[in-house]
Amino acid sequence: MTVGSQLNVYLDRARGDLVAARGHFLARWHESRPFRWIVSLFGAGVVLAVAAYYAIGAGLPSADKLLTYQPPLPTMVRGIDGEIVNSYARERRVQLRYVDFPKQMQDAFLAAEDKTFWTHGGVDIGGLFGAVVDYASKIGSGQRAKGGSTITQQVAKNILVGDEYSITRKLKEMILARRIEGVLTKQQILELYLNEIPLGRQSFGVQAAARAYFDKDVKDLELHESAFLAILPKAPERYGRARYKDMAIARRNYVLDQMVRNGWATEAEAAAAKAKPLGLVPRRVTNYDPAGGYFIEEVRRQLIARFGEKAEDGPNSVYAGGLWVRTSMDTEFQRAARDALRAGLLRYSAGKGWGGPIATIDMDDNWQTQLIVSNLAVDYEDWRVGVVTQRNGSRAKIGFTDGSEHPLSNLPDALKAGDVIAAAPKGSDEWVVRTIPTVSGGLVVENPQTGRVLAMQGGFDSRLGSFNRATQALRQPGSTIKPFVYATGLDQGMTPATLVTDGPFCVWQGAGLGEKCFRNFGNEGGAGQQTMRWGLEQSRNLMTVHIANDAGMENVTNTFKRVGIGEYGNYLSFALGAGDTTVARMVNAYSALANLGRQYEQSVIDYVQDRNGKVIWRADKRRCEACNADKWDGKGMPRLKPAGRQVLDAGTAYQVVHMLEGVVTRGTAVRLRSLDLPIFGKTGTTSGPTNAWFVGGSSEYIAGVYLGYDQPRNLGGYVQGGNTAGPIIKQLIEDTKARWPTEPVRAPAGIRMVRIDRRSGKRVFEGWPTNEDKPATIWEAFKPDTEPRRSLDRQTLEEKRVAAIAAIKAAAEERKTRAAGPRRIDDNFLEEQGGIY
Repeated sequence: MTVGSQLNVYLDRARGDLVAARGHFLARWHESRPFRWIVSLFGAGVVLAVAAYYAIGAGLPSADKLLTYQPPLPTMVRGIDGEIVNSYARERRVQLRYVDFPKQMQDAFLAAEDKTFWTHGGVDIGGLFGAVVDYASKIGSGQRAKGGSTITQQVAKNILVGDEYSITRKLKEMILARRIEGVLTKQQILELYLNEIPLGRQSFGVQAAARAYFDKDVKDLELHESAFLAILPKAPERYGRARYKDMAIARRNYVLDQMVRNGWATEAEAAAAKAKPLGLVPRRVTNYDPAGGYFIEEVRRQLIARFGEKAEDGPNSVYAGGLWVRTSMDTEFQRAARDALRAGLLRYSAGKGWGGPIATIDMDDNWQTQLIVSNLAVDYEDWRVGVVTQRNGSRAKIGFTDGSEHPLSNLPDALKAGDVIAAAPKGSDEWVVRTIPTVSGGLVVENPQTGRVLAMQGGFDSRLGSFNRATQALRQPGSTIKPFVYATGLDQGMTPATLVTDGPFCVWQGAGLGEKCFRNFGNEGGAGQQTMRWGLEQSRNLMTVHIANDAGMENVTNTFKRVGIGEYGNYLSFALGAGDTTVARMVNAYSALANLGRQYEQSVIDYVQDRNGKVIWRADKRRCEACNADKWDGKGMPRLKPAGRQVLDAGTAYQVVHMLEGVVTRGTAVRLRSLDLPIFGKTGTTSGPTNAWFVGGSSEYIAGVYLGYDQPRNLGGYVQGGNTAGPIIKQLIEDTKARWPTEPVRAPAGIRMVRIDRRSGKRVFEGWPTNEDKPATIWEAFKPDTEPRRSLDRQTLEEKRVAAIAAIKAAAEERKTRAAGPRRIDDNFLEEQGGIY
């Protein structure tokens, strides 16, 4: 018989069987009512199942989304040297590739969660049946049914569906699991699962969990440790706790037995693993150096403003976008800045008594949780932050976040239960009250050649409060603003040797307001005609006001605006620092001086990369198109355009720097002279005094600091910028001295160095400058054709001419004043106008 004829025989036989079956079905249908009910119910069930499938599945997300799925990842922050210095994360997440997961780790999870993973099509029928039985047995008990979800279904739940407890969710899981199996390979599904599964201790994925529970990478885990991680999906917040240790060991050993049963481990290996303790490390936070707290928080603020905070804000959000951020933070300078400012705050606060608690909490059985949630801490020596749990006369106890309580001594009278304080250990168990300074301040270090901020300290410790006094505290800058008044005078034709009157200066404001008069620090009288240099070195208010008036106050405030200090009205009190500004702005303004008038935009972030490494933002926005040419075009090498902008004349900037060097060698900042470095700078003390300042540095580094109370009040009559702020910058420089240049700022083209008499400003033709503290002859910097003339006779005639013009002006003013009526003198003008020393 041929193959064709044999096939025809089979087909005829099948048709006959089908006709017979149809006949049998119809006969049963007509003869038996129960049969008709059973068939009808079955058909209705099928229809309903199909309808439910399409109804539930119609609104589900596409499994194709998993092909481009981007998990939420933390933002990693690097310092200027490329080392990781911090991260912004609310969850522990580390993404690995499938090949990075050890087979032992994979087998442990498959043994615990889905032993038929490699063979099923997304749904395990046997496991599903068991879950249905478990669900039915727990109806009405309030307990949650377990089991039945394959790894593919868990991927659907974790990424696409959510964790709602319902039959509908389980059906959605099953539908999506089938779809996922048609889109992704088994390896891709397992990779997603092992990277996304929540495993407790704020960790998602096995790598993050390995670090959280064992402080190891997955490749270094032993068999018993892999088995422990595999039990966590069932109850991640239970098995990691000490009180459930026995339950965790029993479940871990069960997983090991399953691995043996499936041939993924030998009995000997499992026995050895069972003999091991859990070996969990204590719960811990990521250990980054807290020295950069204020700097890191400023970076976070800027990133959130630019990219958003949460995943809903965009693909590059701070807490989900997986950004890589390169900052300009120099860890050496940052630690030095923190230590120097702290030392200055403690030095000022020494002997002033306890300043009160850091915070207060309600004392109840939950004090430990309240203390943890407050997130207050201090990183200074061996100090810790705790709460006073008891106070009975001369006895007290302090409690810490670990729940421990200890005796507390050195008790201030005002100390009471509920006060959150700092304390230091004394002996084996006793603790002693320590005082966090109530005075505060801010310090910034910047590279003037780039505008990059190298260090930023905004208070005693960022974990005591996030308010950053380096960038957010608006304070009067005092005499630190004077160099820019002098720069305006130089732009208007004056020279460092120009004689300026250090004498009374009054402003007649009309019959209603009377006459307002300025004065020098300490109500000192005037010193007569003195050079501009001497006036800046000695910080003479009256000379500064004369210069501002002669140069034009509008020109002065325009200078302030150009260098970024602030925008102020055209009032003479602003020439003495009465307007508000920040340390960061003042440091950036002085950077323009150090860089010969060219100023760069201040930055704490160099560039930002997305999770794939693409640069999505950079501080230096210059482009060099010709740099990408395929071949040389025969022309000169392409170069980037100069960055920044010229905000001051180069010659003017250098003349101011040269005078400010004198402030350090023989002026109000002479305490820094012992550094034996070419440092320039200016002190400042605001009226009260309420703030003490110093800003200055070198050609490569500019540092600025202020010290004062957050709610301004008198610091004490002895406080000046030179004796309070200057030593802070001095310590900063001493701690980083090897980094500071030994060459002074170089003069720009055209500047002429001329020997002059330091006090009179006259040109000297005999003798040379010396290294004495206050030499009679010094080198002075002049712009072309502005130096004192060589002829002494001509110089004398010029001085007489200037004096005669001044006398004529004074007489005219006197006549005008007499015509206006009697004068009312107000010697308190400085205080009323926020006047500055």
